[in-house]
Amino acid sequence: MLSEWTVECGPDDPVLVVPWSDPENPARHFIDLRENPYDLDWIEEAAQHPPLLHALRALNAPRSPVFTAKCDVWPLAEDDLSPLRLELDLIPEDSPFGIASYIDLLWRDRSTFVSFHQHEQLLHRITRLTAPVHHPYALLECTLRPALIDFSGPQEGFAITLYLKALGHDPTAAEEHWGSALADISTLLRSRAFATS
Repeated sequence: MLSEWTVECGPDDPVLVVPWSDPENPARHFIDLRENPYDLDWIEEAAQHPPLLHALRALNAPRSPVFTAKCDVWPLAEDDLSPLRLELDLIPEDSPFGIASYIDLLWRDRSTFVSFHQHEQLLHRITRLTAPVHHPYALLECTLRPALIDFSGPQEGFAITLYLKALGHDPTAAEEHWGSALADISTLLRSRAFATS
């Protein structure tokens, strides 16, 4: 699978704040799936896309090294399809439809959460370990960004946003490619390779 990562930690880049709430829509807010796994039912995107539901369940499970803060899923617009085809070396006839998602991840281990250097190592590991995984229709983009957690006092650190995009010959195929890649990424993040990070 093609995977790459970037850093967006400049003074003008957005900070992920947890817990969060949408001032324009109070129904949209942080849901702590570690404490309340059944609250997955309240996440509309997870209800509409079973692969996302399974990924969120896995990534927030007790033995997972991470937890999730935000997510979304959307169909790719025509303007986004062409550059993605170029990156994946696909022809338009094989890939006229696409889907994308993001999941914001935070490391549970405090020493990892606060360390920029450890996050860089994690990103290198993610891209190295996903490279041999066979998903020719999918692209993983990871972004390192600043984060602020305030459950029982503010803590500054870092988060990783996983952007996953996939193409297919019809919407169903695109979603199948995306779902399969998302399942493998979730399994990887819960593997022994990240257990001590």
